[in-house]
Amino acid sequence: MRALTALILACAAMLAPPAAAQGGFPERPVRMIVPFAAGGAADIVSRLVAQGMAEDLGQPVVIENRGGSGGVIGSQAALTAPADGYTIVFHTASSAVLNVALYRNLPFDMRRSFVPVSLVGLVPNIIVVNPRLPAANLREFVEHVRRNPGRVTYASSGPGTIVHLSGHMLAGLIGVEMVHVPYRGSGPALNDLIAGTVDMMVDTLPPYVAMVREGRVRALAMATRTRSPAMPEVPTAEEAGLPGYESYNWHAVFATVGTPAPVVARLERAARAAVASPAIRQRLVDVGVDPRGGSAEELATFWDAQLALWIPVARSSGATAD
Repeated sequence: MRALTALILACAAMLAPPAAAQGGFPERPVRMIVPFAAGGAADIVSRLVAQGMAEDLGQPVVIENRGGSGGVIGSQAALTAPADGYTIVFHTASSAVLNVALYRNLPFDMRRSFVPVSLVGLVPNIIVVNPRLPAANLREFVEHVRRNPGRVTYASSGPGTIVHLSGHMLAGLIGVEMVHVPYRGSGPALNDLIAGTVDMMVDTLPPYVAMVREGRVRALAMATRTRSPAMPEVPTAEEAGLPGYESYNWHAVFATVGTPAPVVARLERAARAAVASPAIRQRLVDVGVDPRGGSAEELATFWDAQLALWIPVARSSGATAD
């Protein structure tokens, strides 16, 4: 009889649901707030990550798009929820870093309100010019700018965007003024770059791969430390003669301050498992993301470095969001 009882208990243990469903976190669906509109890059990447996290957590991870004010509205929505791990946020460089400098009266302290969980990936930026510009490479472009101070133009998707600030930072490193031409979005800016209305742009890589190969724009350099697998023939800015220039967008998972450390650790494990999944990893690469899946500690260090880099650049540009 005892042997039969032991056998039954052993079988029950084998068939039992994972610990997460036995009273540990999570016991119900997790809400992931994406502080941007549906259909954009952050929305696409967050849904891939949410899918992988749900598989690891054993609970659905439900995306909630709360766009507006460059990510401020969604961030505030997350901060009104209990800090229990059931509401997390999918931040980008814009919402986690640039807003700190661009909003004079940000209604919360970004660094003290959110807790790093995991860096999902980087989206590299590329320096491109109109092919009729007399510059075959980055060194020649720098020489062209220095010969024409205040005459070379760079386009952006709007004041205060990562595209604007990347161009502003490039001008600062060259040491010569360039003229900023803001647009309402990267699409109109790109059209004018191709037409030759503006000279240069620093933007996220994915839309430019085919255009560079078709000769519609000329790639000068990647604004990253390593070359991109999507365009391995394009040198980094340092290789092309401009050391110290680095610019990219990024995506990461955050919790709110006060979330218990074991819950943050569980979310970190799930996020890292999602990015490590071969299928999800490949889909991230396909949409132009360099997958990372780092630890919470690594994201904290990275975040601090990004704040230290971009806040002075944003403030020196004079751009504001309010």
